[in-house]
Amino acid sequence: MGCCSSAAQSSKREWKPLEDHSCTDVPWLLLFILFCIGMGFICGFTIATGAAARLLSGYDSYGNICGQKNVKVEGIVNSGLDLTQKKYVFFLDPCNIDLVHQKIKSLALCVSACPRKELKTLADVQKFAETNGSTLCSYELLPSEYTTDPRAAKLCPKYPVPESAPIPFFHRCAPVNISCYAKFAEALITFVSDSSVLHRLISGVMTSKEIILGLCLLSLVLSMILMVIIRYISRVLVWILTVLVILGSLGGTGVLWWLYAKERMSASTVETQIAKENLQALLIYAISATVFTVILLLIMLIMRKRVALTIALFHVAGKVFIHLPLLVFQPFWTFFVLILFWTYWTTVLLFLGTTGNPVPNEEGFVEFRVAGPLKYMWWYHLVGLIWISEFILACQQMTVAGAVVTYYFTREKRNLPFTPILASVNRLVCYHLGTVAKGSFIITLVKIPRMILMYIHTQLKGKENACARCMLKACICCLWCLEKCLTYLNQNAYTATAINSTNFCTSAKDAFVILVENALRVAAINTVGDFMLFLGKVLIVCSTGLAGIMLLNYQRDYTTWVLPLIIVCLFAFLVAHCFLSIYEMVVDVLFLCFAIDTKYNDGSPGREFYMDKVLMITSLSYS
Repeated sequence: MGCCSSAAQSSKREWKPLEDHSCTDVPWLLLFILFCIGMGFICGFTIATGAAARLLSGYDSYGNICGQKNVKVEGIVNSGLDLTQKKYVFFLDPCNIDLVHQKIKSLALCVSACPRKELKTLADVQKFAETNGSTLCSYELLPSEYTTDPRAAKLCPKYPVPESAPIPFFHRCAPVNISCYAKFAEALITFVSDSSVLHRLISGVMTSKEIILGLCLLSLVLSMILMVIIRYISRVLVWILTVLVILGSLGGTGVLWWLYAKERMSASTVETQIAKENLQALLIYAISATVFTVILLLIMLIMRKRVALTIALFHVAGKVFIHLPLLVFQPFWTFFVLILFWTYWTTVLLFLGTTGNPVPNEEGFVEFRVAGPLKYMWWYHLVGLIWISEFILACQQMTVAGAVVTYYFTREKRNLPFTPILASVNRLVCYHLGTVAKGSFIITLVKIPRMILMYIHTQLKGKENACARCMLKACICCLWCLEKCLTYLNQNAYTATAINSTNFCTSAKDAFVILVENALRVAAINTVGDFMLFLGKVLIVCSTGLAGIMLLNYQRDYTTWVLPLIIVCLFAFLVAHCFLSIYEMVVDVLFLCFAIDTKYNDGSPGREFYMDKVLMITSLSYS
């Protein structure tokens, strides 16, 4: 599948940008399609076995689906009832929640209506049944027996019965007062020990929803503006960073030597063991700081031309967004597709929770369980969540790479396709879906073990010894680092595929060779560039937060606006991260194109550079 290509052939092959397009990693595309068919089978199986009806309409403890006629379950009394008129699930004790098994430990019944006011006694329950025709006690009790039959203590709801309302689309009666679940939310109760605090927070969100929406739009606009102007301020940001690093290192070293000299003068008058140890420690710190400062200054001297290249790449990236404005909307489309998939995945997951055959449990009620190999559908579904999510993100990376490659290797920008983004999407769908599937599968292979180890670490928290805990954290950290490295390599492999239309393994090897040959440049871009983008995110969050404080300060309709401000700042950071991640992606693609351009072209006739004039001036100035 592409991993066994000859290294000799690969080294002889030259890069031919945009000259040829061919299908890559077709077997992996077929494998991904088969996997998606398996995901569809799980969805179809859950619907065919009645899980969808049980989830949406709800079912009682005897296996009856509310709002329809039911089939008798062998060995279960009160099953097979006609509950056409009883469309809502009512729990006799809705606050009795089993956190371990994640379910309500209460008898569930189908009722005609939820109690819209609190019922304090069985007499109130009886009156509610006679007035509304909704019986809240078990089916074998008549309303007239609620106050006289001794079985009512077990077969009727625990009183006082809280006011409840049906959950939209799911036909469950849920208590209106969320304090019913207070004892299962200790962290929340610790924070809001006074319920009035929670009410004020919610009130703050509800009464300032227009301001929250406006501030979210402001963060969106600021992110778009920053993506355009960052090429003009990148040089200033780099100089600010350089000056701060130099002043910080020199200042810290100077302070340590000053403290050492002061301590030495005082130690000459009072010679104690503690004074000698402090003097020796200060000398070690001062020497270490001096060595670090010298090394840092030498590195900055050596890296100065690579930093200039980073500035030039940011400048050209700004031009890319001017010529390819649809790049700005890539986060929207990716986020929209991810939301659609996650909604589908969550729906099927809920279906899986109610699928299977009815089986009596030890309490005499019905549970739905899946037997045989089908019980492992959960794991398949979980792998599908990771692989398909990574596939969608990889499609975005390939789309951006294809569009930027088209921009870079088109000498006359007026000859660019009308919509390079759509042209890139077309090439992706026609030729490179297999490559994307393979790259995303590799990330999935690393992500799943890390998630399993994180789950084990969470389950064993407080039980394992210090050595086991350290080993688990070390393994999780190593897998996280490996995942980040593979993600970066994958992104460059997609760029190589977009340029040469080669399969994933060949592209990854070629991209890796290019990156190793330009290791210092890569280090400069990933340090200076990432810091600049981080400053951009901080700028957007701080600007949005400041605007939020100024606007919310003039509101008098509520007492607390901490939560609205937190919501706005979190949204601003998310938006800034999404947009500036696209910017970072464009810079990385431009760098790989630049490295390939400088390796295979020298500016002579027939081997002219493709690069922008800014990059050419920077390259020639420091060559």
